[in-house]
Amino acid sequence: MLPEILNALRCPLCAGPLAEVAAGSGRALRCPAGHSFDLARQGYVSLDTGSRPHAGDSGEMIAARAAFLAAGHYAFVTDALVAAAREAWSGGAGPARLVVDAGAGTGHHLAAVLDALPEAAGLALDVSKPALRRAARAHPRAAAALCDTWRGLPVADGAARLVLDVFAPRNGPEFRRVLGEGGALVVVTPAPEHLAALVDALGLLAVDPEKAERVEASLGERFVLQGEVLASRELALEHAEVRTLVGMGPSAWHADAAALAARIAALPEPVRVRAAVRVGTYRPR
Repeated sequence: MLPEILNALRCPLCAGPLAEVAAGSGRALRCPAGHSFDLARQGYVSLDTGSRPHAGDSGEMIAARAAFLAAGHYAFVTDALVAAAREAWSGGAGPARLVVDAGAGTGHHLAAVLDALPEAAGLALDVSKPALRRAARAHPRAAAALCDTWRGLPVADGAARLVLDVFAPRNGPEFRRVLGEGGALVVVTPAPEHLAALVDALGLLAVDPEKAERVEASLGERFVLQGEVLASRELALEHAEVRTLVGMGPSAWHADAAALAARIAALPEPVRVRAAVRVGTYRPR
């Protein structure tokens, strides 16, 4: 683990600094109080405080997401995120060099941001072990840790220059705490029209019509919106790609497999649908 990442990590139990030590046949992170957290052989560390209310996205969902992203369908999302991250980074004046991706999934977006910011190091945080197995090897300047964003981030105060949140929960107080001088938060959320044709045709979960208000409620007390862009693209998807798209998102938890397959089979091929997201850049108040 890169020193700049390790130095930014904190024990989730006592907030003490962590050091990498030998532990049996493997390695672990340990704080001065003796709390120890094993480094999994897949490369990530579990910095959690106990039982979790949910295990995050399943292996099947993560595999679907990896395949869909690798096919380039959401490249426009990554491009818009990278552009916002690069601008926010250049506009900051603080000494921190850490990018924290809260709810990083496979680490796909974080890796692209790190490619654009060669002086940065990245920390992928997620509650899903299948996601972290991929995120841990997403980029040579990144590390991955398991944590529940709602319980807090295992990151020192002011250690991050940039926090990313892509289709993930937003813990405004924690994001503000870990951002250092000159830091910024970049948030990607679905626009109201995102995948609307599929939502209607397949009975999927729709985007909350009050999404923008909910984002403002979660961040507005501690952050001010500096700028926002709308990025969109028309996708032309084969039926198999539609199944992958549905399988990687929240509708995967709710859709009846047989009914979904029948509805997809009834669609014209390729399926044309517009994907649209909002990318907002926030500065601490």
